[in-house]
Amino acid sequence: MILWNLLISEQLDLRFSPSRGLTVRIVERPGQWMAPDELTTLIDECRDVATACLEGETLDYGILVPGSDAARRTIITMIYDNEGRPIAFNALPLIPATLGGERLEVLHLGLVMVHPSARSSGLSWILYGLTCFLLFVRRQLRPLWISSVTQVPAVVGMVCESFDGVWPGAPDARATFAHHYLGRHIALNHRIVFGVGPDAGFDDTRSVFTNAYTGGSDNLKKTFDVATKHRNEAYNAWCARELDYGRGDDVLQLGQLNLASARGFLLKSTPRHALPQLAVQVLLLGVQSVVAPLAQWLAGNRSLGRLRPFRQAKP
Repeated sequence: MILWNLLISEQLDLRFSPSRGLTVRIVERPGQWMAPDELTTLIDECRDVATACLEGETLDYGILVPGSDAARRTIITMIYDNEGRPIAFNALPLIPATLGGERLEVLHLGLVMVHPSARSSGLSWILYGLTCFLLFVRRQLRPLWISSVTQVPAVVGMVCESFDGVWPGAPDARATFAHHYLGRHIALNHRIVFGVGPDAGFDDTRSVFTNAYTGGSDNLKKTFDVATKHRNEAYNAWCARELDYGRGDDVLQLGQLNLASARGFLLKSTPRHALPQLAVQVLLLGVQSVVAPLAQWLAGNRSLGRLRPFRQAKP
């Protein structure tokens, strides 16, 4: 029954244990299908982690806003400890866009929070890479555009090293037409997704938001000294040079998850003990994304909903 539900489900809903003492649940657009009570519990768990991280302060954007419909367009990853308590989450909004006449969705590396008691526990591979990788598999290994808005040098470097063709951030990064086009589209139409207010400026030549912390993300503003640094000093130097931390600047990075970067995630970021569980999830997603649609299409005598509905026989 679990396998059948996975095969026929339109939205991602996975639960598994990558290691002893941890349970991960990944849900795609829960606002579209999850029961109201269950959705309320999920969002409350996110708020509890965020409140612990911000020492009682709050954030006023995305899924954390009461009554928001952000959960209808967001993928949420929750991590629970061995007692079932939420210790970390990420909320990755899907941003609609059009590029070269083709409709696509940009996966935004959005809000990531880890409870103070669980920091330095090796959760970054789950929070930053796992959800992206599984969504990439579910979409038949087609290149997936990703975006990130941050002022933290460690995150700038992580994005540059985890994904392909990322701009800006790396010393040798080069912008393409797609980078500029998608950056302007996001800055003009979707800045509310990551809590940047309408009064913030956007320098599209550098892909930098100026005075960015006025749209609900105010309590995330950091000084350069406090912001977590990357082990590669080049990323720290880039952030110090390009971002005004007193004013509250953020960089908008854009790149792609493709076969090369997915391979890098498996080889470099995924702990060896988690590979068997991850392999099971990838196999099931592969069946759901490739094998099941093929089998359904070949069954010409059965309905496929709106794609191939049954016709009533004429009397």
